[in-house]
Amino acid sequence: MFDVVALGELLIDFTPCGTSQNRNLMYEMNPGGAPANVLAVVSKLGGKTAFIGQVGNDQFGLFLRETLAGMGVNVEGLLLSEEYSTTLAFVHLDKNGDRSFSFYRSNGADIMLQAQDVRFDLIKQSSILHVGSVSMTHEPSRTATLEAVKAAKTNNVLVSFDPNLRPALWASLDEAKKVIEGMLQYADILKLSQEELYFLTGTDEIADASAVIARKYGIELILITMGASGSFYRLRDEIGQLPAYNVETIDTTGAGDAFLGAVLHKILSSGKSLKNISAKDVEAFVDFANAAGSLVTTKRGAIPAIPTLCEINRCMATVNKLA
Repeated sequence: MFDVVALGELLIDFTPCGTSQNRNLMYEMNPGGAPANVLAVVSKLGGKTAFIGQVGNDQFGLFLRETLAGMGVNVEGLLLSEEYSTTLAFVHLDKNGDRSFSFYRSNGADIMLQAQDVRFDLIKQSSILHVGSVSMTHEPSRTATLEAVKAAKTNNVLVSFDPNLRPALWASLDEAKKVIEGMLQYADILKLSQEELYFLTGTDEIADASAVIARKYGIELILITMGASGSFYRLRDEIGQLPAYNVETIDTTGAGDAFLGAVLHKILSSGKSLKNISAKDVEAFVDFANAAGSLVTTKRGAIPAIPTLCEINRCMATVNKLA
């Protein structure tokens, strides 16, 4: 049995790491891809995880496979393609550490994953299946993702969904919205940024917007990350907001993934079903996740920056929260 299985993109993040003697910007190669980041967090916190996806049988793909395996993630469902290359993303950071991306993904191995290559047996053995929308920007991985989610629902596996909207990867924002909305009907746990919530609902009022989504799609738990403002949760009809921790941010890459991975870890380790979890439980989960997400921003790269359980607990005990 697995705690969390994730399907989706696994790629290389090239993250800025200073300048050369000639004053040219230098980049550091880091493993990335939101579903893989989430798994790495759950695994580092002691969970049993597995990844389903595809990378190229190239130096990047082999590095990614080795990295996940080294984190304790089961990689039986990760294919190495001889035909397609591993997707690359270059991360651009502004003065606040906030990101934008440039992707090199034409016929990337991740989007060429076919439904027939999905390890449905891994999904059936899991408590939670986690997916995003980046694997749904193109066929055939769009169908592969949808079939995986349908298999999860058929086998009473919880579905965690983080759209992780990347406009540059979509043919149009209208198509992105349509596809993401189509996935919401399957989600038991939904994680959004404030920007994604506005994209889907057209309103900045978090409580009202989250209520509309929860009631329309029957989503049990909605989590909204708000950067330095902390995070918001909606558990059925109960809501709450918790502040972020006051850390020195240098790179926000992977912060939202660390947050979600930490929440999934706490849900599973609680021993309670999602329907039996209380708002008080969720407040504790989200506070823990805020600490995890905050700590990730203090280092460069997503997976390399994942904190240990001891580091998260130390942060909660010693670091002040932002007002």
